[in-house]
Amino acid sequence: MPVTSAGLIVHRRAAGGREVLIAHMGGPFWSRKDAGAWTFPKGEFDPGEEDAVDAARREFREELGLAPPAGPPVALAPVATSRKVLHFFAIESDLDVTDAVFGEFEMEWPPRSGERRFFPEVDRVAWVPVADARDLLSAGQRPALDALRAVLADED
Repeated sequence: MPVTSAGLIVHRRAAGGREVLIAHMGGPFWSRKDAGAWTFPKGEFDPGEEDAVDAARREFREELGLAPPAGPPVALAPVATSRKVLHFFAIESDLDVTDAVFGEFEMEWPPRSGERRFFPEVDRVAWVPVADARDLLSAGQRPALDALRAVLADED
């Protein structure tokens, strides 16, 4: 059975055009990567115990240490990957991310060392033009960006 995740895609109008808020994945595997190493803030949830949009807001707060934007969420079509079903909600907001405080996870590092270390879930966030976000995002999340672009094309 696939894992279910939910996340927010926060977007804003900027002088140069539409931007999205993305986060660079933390930990030693991603530290030297850029292309394909960014994500929308998201995380796992149990659909039997929590509503997807509530999970998306919770995960946003846990990963970035910021209150999720209060705007009305727009549900995007779920994205199915080989291991997950991703539910994303778009929210327009000019959120200030300068005070982001990233959540952490623990793992054995270096591998097979027996040593446990903590790493940030994400190590930085950035507002990125929608056109540039595609190459930065992990491949499994690119369809969500496409869905956002389709919704924005209807609005703009």
